[in-house]
Amino acid sequence: MNDRQRLTQHAITPKKSLGQNFLHDPNALEKIAESADLPPDATVLEIGPGTGNLTHVLARHAARVIAVEIDDRLIPLLESEFAAIPAVQIVHADILKCPVTDFVGTEPYYVVANLPYYITSAILRHVLESVPRPVRLVITVQREVAERIVAEPDDMSLLAVSVQFYGQPQIVTHLNAGAFWPRPDVESAVMRIDVYPTPPVDVPDERQFFRVVRAGFGQKRKQLRNAISAGLSIPKDQTDALLTGAGIDPRRRAETLTLDEWAILTRAAALPETQP
Repeated sequence: MNDRQRLTQHAITPKKSLGQNFLHDPNALEKIAESADLPPDATVLEIGPGTGNLTHVLARHAARVIAVEIDDRLIPLLESEFAAIPAVQIVHADILKCPVTDFVGTEPYYVVANLPYYITSAILRHVLESVPRPVRLVITVQREVAERIVAEPDDMSLLAVSVQFYGQPQIVTHLNAGAFWPRPDVESAVMRIDVYPTPPVDVPDERQFFRVVRAGFGQKRKQLRNAISAGLSIPKDQTDALLTGAGIDPRRRAETLTLDEWAILTRAAALPETQP
């Protein structure tokens, strides 16, 4: 029985508002699971299992799969589908409204999921800022977003800096629209993000680091002297002195900075403590 037939059986129509485009291509599903390099005892957090196509594959690769689904219409379908597979736990919840530890506890875990494209950035931030962080993420995202995440200096973005601060991203493969039902209007890609045990750059405080980075990207395509001055509410002459002292030309733009340069700038800024 295919996705269309199963959904029809349960009187369910895919919701565009939830980004429901179900991946059904067996080769793509297997590629995603294999790309996660899961050990036999792995715990996997799957966000948005949909009709359970990827869940079935993950259950063959991992000891435990926790599938978190926001759409209450899909819960009976999923519970019926996996009733005889004790390794799979179906949870009805909004992943963005719950600490990740509510689902996986404090043990090592992996995130493998076909993410709803409209909240990809929010989910990445939620998961990567959690404690403990996952060992690895393998996720299907919009191709344009994947390319932004793996960007290098001269083409960086707040999203790229945010992900690369926590892990090493790479694009594993691209997926055709025909691999999904309904067909999405955008191209898709599978990403693997290997999470660092500790960030690759030395910063006094992660919140201060992201405060500086957000300020830098706060005025798109503006010179850093203007963006940092406005974002951190400091005079431009002080901003120039701060940037010059950090070895960064005030005329540069945020998208040109490396992760190391953001860290140097954060240390130089010596910002007052911020609230969580």
